[in-house]
Amino acid sequence: MMMQSFVSMGITTILWFVFLFSMCFGVSAGVVGNPATYFFFQNVDINGPLMREGEIVVDGIPGLLFAAYQGMFAVITPALMTGAFADRFRFRPYVIFIIIWMVFVYAPFCHWVWGGGWMAEWGVWDFAGGIVVHITAGFSALASLVVVGKRQIPEESTAEDMDVPHNVPFVALGTAMLWFGWFGFNGGSALASGPVAVLAAVNSEIAGSVALFSWMCIDWFRNGKPSLVGACVGAIAGLATVTPAAGFIQPWAAFVLGLCGCLGCYACCEVRRKLKFDDALDVWGVHGMGGFLGTVLLGVLADGDECATASVEASGTTLAYTAPMHCANPGTITRSGEQFGIQLAAALMCAVYSFVVTLLILKLIDVVLPIVHSHTHQQHLDDACHGESAYVHSPTKAYAAEGTSPKKTEAIPDKSNDETLVNV
Repeated sequence: MMMQSFVSMGITTILWFVFLFSMCFGVSAGVVGNPATYFFFQNVDINGPLMREGEIVVDGIPGLLFAAYQGMFAVITPALMTGAFADRFRFRPYVIFIIIWMVFVYAPFCHWVWGGGWMAEWGVWDFAGGIVVHITAGFSALASLVVVGKRQIPEESTAEDMDVPHNVPFVALGTAMLWFGWFGFNGGSALASGPVAVLAAVNSEIAGSVALFSWMCIDWFRNGKPSLVGACVGAIAGLATVTPAAGFIQPWAAFVLGLCGCLGCYACCEVRRKLKFDDALDVWGVHGMGGFLGTVLLGVLADGDECATASVEASGTTLAYTAPMHCANPGTITRSGEQFGIQLAAALMCAVYSFVVTLLILKLIDVVLPIVHSHTHQQHLDDACHGESAYVHSPTKAYAAEGTSPKKTEAIPDKSNDETLVNV
């Protein structure tokens, strides 16, 4: 699992540098941006803003900084999916899958929403990745379960055991790291140090905290005891839900989103368990549906029409702000029935597209290169995939202390995999 996340950094960064950034933010070539616009980061200024066809794309920061920052969104998105198909995806097909998925799923939506594509022109808003990151990854993760199926249950275990966390302190540590990093993604999406960045950071804290406490209370009521794991999952649900709206809404709306995110995501996770989908980390229920809910509810929780205009101009010179001082992000999204419909349509389109295209990609890969490990390898993935072990217990020293010697190793072939497992 750790290797899958690290290799996402390596592969996606290389793709981003070579052509993927251009596909997302380059001159529109229809479905995606022209890969030649910023090929190998050419025309990405170090000291000036990012330019496209003679116009400023993002002002106030160097173009290279913007490219690097957006690259981190791209890196994390395929890594999110790994939590769904944990312990089942062979490494070589996974590498191939990441490359194809970034080109055919991530790049189109990034270009359409953030790169000036047709969704942006239509009026779709996504502050920090509700559509581009969470819905694409969450519903693609759901599609992956159709191909990889369930994990093989060891003889001494039950289906319920598969949902038990491996290491609760690490769950808490990982949640803390995610929460800290979320301030960078949500607050940083303002692309400037100012009121919008502060608003996004505060809204992220509020939504995450409300969802954490609400999820804990639900667990407490249902199971008789408050769960640390449940609190951690709730926090991530709240953060995922507020992500598309973080810089567009008032703090009271972030509170509402945190509560809605908790209830909605909790219900989705329960549905997943009832249907017996083996989404190991509830990627669909938490990230996919959290991003979906936040994207849709943004259409009804944003400021009113009085915040629609940020300023007036005369002779090309900005005179004054016309929006009231209480406006969250004047000149951007405002709530209305029409905006709700636009946000809903965009979220649905992203969910369906991501699910269908990911399913097709995985089916095609599986025909050429089997994706799922054999039962034997699923019990010893570290050795089978990488020839390493996450935990080394020094068996030689243990045998020496007992006055015995270790058994010889025997390679067990796996017909579905050209790798071998060393079994002691």
